[in-house]
Amino acid sequence: MNKETTIAIPADPNDPEDFDVSVAGLERAHIGRRFRILRHRLGLDQAQFSAAYGIPLANLRQYELARHMPPPAVRAYLTVIEAEPEMVRKVMAEAAVVPA
Repeated sequence: MNKETTIAIPADPNDPEDFDVSVAGLERAHIGRRFRILRHRLGLDQAQFSAAYGIPLANLRQYELARHMPPPAVRAYLTVIEAEPEMVRKVMAEAAVVPA
C-alpha cells in the first residue's frame, strides 16, 4: 500500500475546490496537530517552541502545515516533550550552556 496514493478521504464531487486526502497526508496532518496542540498547551508560539526544544523553526512550520512528516526520531522526541515538557526544556537549556 502506497500511503501517498491511497486515498483516506475522497474529494467531495460537488465541491470544485475540494481534493482527495491521502493516508500519508492524513498522518502528516495528525502530527502537525499534535505539535500545535502542545505549543498552545504550553503557551508558546512557533519561535519560542523552536528555541526551547531545539527543533528548527522552518522544520516546525513544515510539520504543522503537514507539508513534511517529521523523521522517526523527531516523532519520538515529540512524544517525550508531550509527556515531560518542563523536564525536556530544562535539559535543553542546560545543554545549551555546557561548553562543547
